[in-house]
Amino acid sequence: MYAEAINQAYLFGIYSICGIIIGIFFDLFRILRRSFKTPDIVTYIEDIIFGIFTGIFLISILFVFNNGELRLYIFFAIILGIAIYLLTISKFFIKINVKILITLKNFIKKILLILVYPLRLFKNIICKTILKPFRILTININNVLKAKKMKKNKKTTEDKKDFSK
Repeated sequence: MYAEAINQAYLFGIYSICGIIIGIFFDLFRILRRSFKTPDIVTYIEDIIFGIFTGIFLISILFVFNNGELRLYIFFAIILGIAIYLLTISKFFIKINVKILITLKNFIKKILLILVYPLRLFKNIICKTILKPFRILTININNVLKAKKMKKNKKTTEDKKDFSK
């Protein structure tokens, strides 16, 4: 009887730690949502993925430590672990990781801008030296075509005025 109580206390501790792990996993999704703006459909998909992974995790832990037996105290232990994590560490974990992700995201953007800068410069040089004469030519052709179209429209309007007299 004493050994069974120790075993149950041991399992209660294990499932409390599992609750903390589930809380951390939940916060990882919250961190991603704060760092990267996602559409609602992506949020729904993330929630489904969270539920699936959490279910698989709990079932595997249940079979590893308790031979698949489901007891009421296991639910209490998991809920207690989640509550302890969310009430103590969660705020700090989220703040630190959001700052890290945003800093990393900005750093990667700056590196990409530095890497893309020579390509932009090359594109601008090509546009100014090679494509600019063609652009001027097309603008002039468009202006000539517009002028012809305006003359034609003006002529048809004058013909209509003459015809109406």
